Amino acid sequence: MAENAENAENAEIDTRTLEATGATLSYDIRPGSVGSGEPATAPLFLIGSPMDASGFVTLASHFTDRTVITYDPRGTARSVRTDGAAESTPEEHADDLRRVIEAVGAGPVDVFASSGGAVNALALVAAHGDLVRTLVAHEPPTVQVLPDREAALEVCADIRETYLREGMGPAMAKFIAVSVRKGPFPANWADEPAPSPAAFGLPTEDDGSRDDALLGQNLRTCTGYVPDFDALKAAPSRIVVAVGEESEGELAHRAGVEVAAALGTEPAVFPSHHGGFLGGEYGQQGAPTEFAKALRDVLEG
Repeated sequence: MAENAENAENAEIDTRTLEATGATLSYDIRPGSVGSGEPATAPLFLIGSPMDASGFVTLASHFTDRTVITYDPRGTARSVRTDGAAESTPEEHADDLRRVIEAVGAGPVDVFASSGGAVNALALVAAHGDLVRTLVAHEPPTVQVLPDREAALEVCADIRETYLREGMGPAMAKFIAVSVRKGPFPANWADEPAPSPAAFGLPTEDDGSRDDALLGQNLRTCTGYVPDFDALKAAPSRIVVAVGEESEGELAHRAGVEVAAALGTEPAVFPSHHGGFLGGEYGQQGAPTEFAKALRDVLEG
């Protein structure tokens, strides 16, 4: 029965590809079940980075009344890079998002964007606000807005340098420790002992690969992105910055608070943590039912 249900769900997903500059993008469309006599609702685009479409299966299941679009960012899962570049910028990702929205012919859309996806979505609205009706930007980790930005930027640069030098295990251990750390980074953060990969169940041996989308491709450019607040304020889009109720004090939560302040708004507090919408994807569990309700309330507010 479970296999049949999964097959039925997959049969309803329209998977497409399109060519972008330097990448072939793969995206999915889940048609909504709203009756033809009811008023049309803007499609909902669910965006992560480097999280791909597979991370939004649970959240999408709470919006079967709407057309839901998901995609794999360039360099992840099914979206293959063709330019050989080592890094991607939020501006490149924003142009990819534009291409998907225009290819679907769905704009303006509502957007829920989380983590690096929220950074990319801010870049999208700054450049193409006419394509977005409402953006809910959930914990965008742009450290440029933090009071401790210099130390935080050095921390992020160190993670990437560790990845290039030692491989995924040591770098991911640092990333996890940094992500859940509460409060500002001190100037002497480099004097602290490096976390052990084994403590997080990560490999201690370097396999030689350097193609990780998070550690190699997006980390430095995402965290180093400076939002164009003038363009965001001038855009026709409604922007709501959201933060997790359980992630207070963490880097992405703190950045979200600062982004909201720069826009002259208060952040919306969503249930759970940084991955609060997850329902077992990647082995992580949030509070997806409560999270989806909060998202629906904001979108309909």
